[in-house]
Amino acid sequence: MSLPKNTTVLIVGAGPTGLASALSLLHHGFKDFVIVDAVVKGHNSSRAISVHAATLEALDVIGCGDELASKGTKITSVDFDTRTRALARLAFDTLKSHTRYPYALIIPQTLTEHILAEKLASFGVTVHRPHKVVGMKVNSGDANLADITFEDEQVITTRYVIAADGARSAIRTIVNIGFVDPEGDTVDDSTSLAQIALADVTFDNPELSHSNFRIVMSANNPFLSAPLPFTFNEYLAKETGKPIVAERIFRIARGASVEEGPVPHAPSKAYIQDLVNKFGPVDLSSDPSVNPSGKSVCVKEVIWSSRVRIRAAVADTFFTRLSSGSSSKPEGAAILLVGDAAHIHSPAGGQGMNLGLRDAVFLGEALAKHVKATESMLQSEADDILTKFVTERRARALEVIGFTKSLNSIGGMKDGIVAWWLPVNKVTLRDWAIWILGRVYYLREQVTWAFSGLGRR
Repeated sequence: MSLPKNTTVLIVGAGPTGLASALSLLHHGFKDFVIVDAVVKGHNSSRAISVHAATLEALDVIGCGDELASKGTKITSVDFDTRTRALARLAFDTLKSHTRYPYALIIPQTLTEHILAEKLASFGVTVHRPHKVVGMKVNSGDANLADITFEDEQVITTRYVIAADGARSAIRTIVNIGFVDPEGDTVDDSTSLAQIALADVTFDNPELSHSNFRIVMSANNPFLSAPLPFTFNEYLAKETGKPIVAERIFRIARGASVEEGPVPHAPSKAYIQDLVNKFGPVDLSSDPSVNPSGKSVCVKEVIWSSRVRIRAAVADTFFTRLSSGSSSKPEGAAILLVGDAAHIHSPAGGQGMNLGLRDAVFLGEALAKHVKATESMLQSEADDILTKFVTERRARALEVIGFTKSLNSIGGMKDGIVAWWLPVNKVTLRDWAIWILGRVYYLREQVTWAFSGLGRR
């Protein structure tokens, strides 16, 4: 596909964050942009599955909140259990006085991306694919412009670049912005959580269709089971051309330590079944002698599987200019990082895509203001708008990284006693704490507030 020669804003990356950036620009009356992506088609893996209240409210701004909510499963509570007994139920009804989305929306990232892409297409905007960025330099005729070179040797000249191209961002790499763990490369001895096995599966028991979102706590690593919406079954059938999957699809996730060895790149059905039998709730066990129903429940089909390595990193800055270095004035095309190009962290708490989507929605407003401001003031003065924006977004990223690390420490707590003077098993103590949490309204309210993102939009 032939690319335009010039644009004011180039959005690199058409995942949920890039698409939301484009929709936000349109919402704020700005249309002079081009959006590109390196792959022929959007990702067919489901990856993130949770959209929280603060993100749905942000998506409301660009007209997508209710559309997304209508396609997902509204989870009003999360159960925290051991394999054999209940610990706590975290109910989201405590959010009712704060938002019209008092739940966690379960919707696979692929479906979120599809909905955003259709919304963008309804405005007549085309995502240009496949176009991979391989170079960027200052324009020879105007130092405030950048020439972006693609693998097929096409070039776009632009004034702004929005890097929404993921954790391995080509844009961030080219402009040499650092991307490291804010706490350094030290090993967290409080947790063994290093990687996560993920899978979307069906079971051979149709009675599981309405099971709750469950997290099973154990030593070292937690196990998660969540029902995905039937709209996902319909989406998969449409995308693949295969018959619709009749059974409810569940997301299965289980953390793994370094000592357990690497999780396979695409875990097999047998591997996932073994995880369910060893670490999942006993009512999902394929062993009838263990399953309280006296019957076996087996994984019927693996729709998709993958692994995620646990890592946290944040870019040194979310805004810079591609300067030629020949002037002391702040000049050069503006480079702005959003989503995984700006920050990554553990998927604990389902915060990653949420933070990126909020970055994108709020960036549209800031960037539209900046473009307008440059018409009447010096660029250095107008840059205060972008500087303020990225300072706030980076602060939010650091908060979320800290929050997910805390969740990792709790979920991935190592087995062993607290101390010689307190010979209590750490995992047992943690489970007691969760049990108490489930019985104190104020504590439940604080935890649901933290998950919702409403306090750090």
